[in-house]
Amino acid sequence: MIVQIGHELPEILCRVLAGRNVPLEDAEGFLNPTLRTLMPQPGVFRDMEKGAERLAAAIRTGEKIGIISDYDVDGVSSAALMLHFLHAVGSDARVHIPDRLTEGYGPSETAVRALASEGTKLLLTLDCGVLSHDPLAHASELGLTTIIVDHHQAGAELPEAHAVINPNRQDDTSGFGYLCAAGVTMIFIATVNRVLRARGFYGASMPEPNMLQWLELVALATVWDVVPLIGLNRAYVGQGLKIMARRENKGLAALADVARLKRAPDVYALGFVLGPRINAAGRVGSALDALRLLITADRGEAMHIAQMLEQLNRERQSIEMAVADAAIAQAEAALGQAARPKVLVVAGRGWHPGVVGLAASRLKERFNLPSFVLAEDKAGELV
Repeated sequence: MIVQIGHELPEILCRVLAGRNVPLEDAEGFLNPTLRTLMPQPGVFRDMEKGAERLAAAIRTGEKIGIISDYDVDGVSSAALMLHFLHAVGSDARVHIPDRLTEGYGPSETAVRALASEGTKLLLTLDCGVLSHDPLAHASELGLTTIIVDHHQAGAELPEAHAVINPNRQDDTSGFGYLCAAGVTMIFIATVNRVLRARGFYGASMPEPNMLQWLELVALATVWDVVPLIGLNRAYVGQGLKIMARRENKGLAALADVARLKRAPDVYALGFVLGPRINAAGRVGSALDALRLLITADRGEAMHIAQMLEQLNRERQSIEMAVADAAIAQAEAALGQAARPKVLVVAGRGWHPGVVGLAASRLKERFNLPSFVLAEDKAGELV
């Protein structure tokens, strides 16, 4: 049976669309998502235009820019996306990605002071910052202007910043709360680009960049962050995969080769082949290496970093397996007691803090109970 909704579709496909709660009038956009139809106007986001005007001004005047991003795939991809854009418009930025073990998540007062001491005037926080009240208040005290680009749930009170661009802030009604940070960053740089164009910034000596070439970074982050593949995200991933197939990003091409990815990139490759290798840098190495991979234009450097990340991923897998096995053994012992616990809490000395979250997921899947895995140092203190 064929069902007609502007074009003919098999009945089985219509049933699948209905099962996913896709109205008939939205079927075309769901099956063939395009940026042209799904990319929002910047004005729907709180502070988007305000932040774009400020970054555009910094680019035009050569102001020193600093970036603090998260150490996971979304954060590193967001930083790479921003750097690609800044380099294309003749600017640059000093990037700080916190060390997972020694600094933890998000901006810190130490990182803010370091950037300020190097002359940074405009601070961008990517995939972090919306809950960093004290560090960003300190940034203001040091004379830095901050623009937050985030997607995590915000509190009622926002940090001190010139602009807080986050579809999940409580007063944002854009309806784009399903985006990852890289998805929000893409809209932000598109808005900055529009401002620069309106100010006559582009010309023969400064051509306007083609931002579509960076969509593969947004696709990678979108799949890895496990945000819903609906609306704009479907366009990001669909178009990003097409661009990734061209192998123009030297780092991603090298990583695909090292991982022995023989077929055209797909969602599985983003989530289970490329993503884990990039994420391994932030877990058991340095996320700055992953950032270097995503921005390098040198094929030799790209291959060197890709091989490094391949080794780090193998180390991560080995460490994770050892910690998970030990955690499961503890959990089984606890569950064997007369008073069966309703929550699993296990801890071990020498366990790598970078993999305890993954081990907790293994426990949750195996025993179907809320699970916490804690790492202790040699003295028995939590790390």
